Amino acid sequence: MNGVNTVVVGAQWGDEGKGKVIDFLTEDANVVVRCQGGDNAGHTVEVDGERFVVHLIPSGILRPEKQCVLGNGMVIDPTSLVREIKGLTARGIAPKGRLFISEAAHLVLPYHRQMDEQLESLRGKGKLGTTGRGVGPAYVDKANRTGLRVHDLLEPKELRHKLEERIEEKNRLLSFLGGKPVDSEEVVRSCCEAAEFLREMIVNTAIWLSEAIREGKDMLFESAQGTFLDIDFGTYPYVTSSNTTAGGAVTGTGVPPHRIDRVIGCLKAYTTRVGAGPMPVESAELSDLLHRNGREFGATTGRARRCGWFDGVMSRYACLINGFDELAITNLDGLDTLATIPVCVAYEWRGRRLSHPPTAAEHWQECVPIYKEYPGWLRPTSGVRRFGDLPDLAKRYLDALSELTGSPVGLISVGAGREQTFLVE
Repeated sequence: MNGVNTVVVGAQWGDEGKGKVIDFLTEDANVVVRCQGGDNAGHTVEVDGERFVVHLIPSGILRPEKQCVLGNGMVIDPTSLVREIKGLTARGIAPKGRLFISEAAHLVLPYHRQMDEQLESLRGKGKLGTTGRGVGPAYVDKANRTGLRVHDLLEPKELRHKLEERIEEKNRLLSFLGGKPVDSEEVVRSCCEAAEFLREMIVNTAIWLSEAIREGKDMLFESAQGTFLDIDFGTYPYVTSSNTTAGGAVTGTGVPPHRIDRVIGCLKAYTTRVGAGPMPVESAELSDLLHRNGREFGATTGRARRCGWFDGVMSRYACLINGFDELAITNLDGLDTLATIPVCVAYEWRGRRLSHPPTAAEHWQECVPIYKEYPGWLRPTSGVRRFGDLPDLAKRYLDALSELTGSPVGLISVGAGREQTFLVE
């Protein structure tokens, strides 16, 4: 029996509600796999009125008996991971025995966080909007071939030697940048403590996943952030340091490309982003509305998100890059009170009409959105549990988003609760 392997990708700048979508889809899956990124991501899921925020662990861990994998494409802060596991355990969720960590994933260590914060502060007005979690510097060390990996945690003597060597080098660099050096003994101690706690969960996940495929298990692959934070296809340099697109599910896990059966693109019914970088559809009107309603604050940073109307140009390009088989549209209820809803159908740039975004971030910044307006439904949708019960004008709006992107809508979310997600009939 062959299982179905599904990749869920953010189609905007992250925060599209992937954790909630993954949680919903996990009901029919056996395994949920995180492919890249670190604890700079945050997924929020509400279960029976209780709110859970996970940063490193896939949201599938919230469902009993489901197995979760942290893939080789991730960068993992071992202390943060231990804290997250213990926090879930204290709330009745038991990750141990169901969570498997790639021995090839790279480690995020205290000097990475220090480097992240120091470099961001030195950028002045050119800040990238990093979360300060050390993810970028960890990926730099990976590319430089000087990083430490999860398997290093399993050899305490060698780990101490490698850490002392790296910390001496990093402290010299931090001192040069005006930063605070890290305490070598404290780092060694915390890593050794984390190693003992995590030891039983560390495996070769490429082999583990290959066995799961052979056994016919249904798997969900969860990308962090979103398409336009991808290091190659995003609004560079205002991006993250990994591949957040569907291809990252392959390189970040070791699963062969032909084993991926379906790709779902997750989008909000409008657009948001956190941090610096171009956002042609940004709207003060929509930002004020959503923030007044207590919406759109980052799960990881708590920062207010920048909000704007739905951007059909970037969403169309996200579909091209990822090859979406269907869309999951979240936060539809955020538009319930609007009489008219603008949707960006093209950009105007230097006298030209663009149907796809330019590559250079500075060119994106010059783009002026061309809008088409749709009538709002002016009815609450948060109580809807079936697609057929949505207001007709809400269905018309969803049809417009599908036409713009070239992908059918397969799933809708109208609130934070697990029960507020449903399939399109």
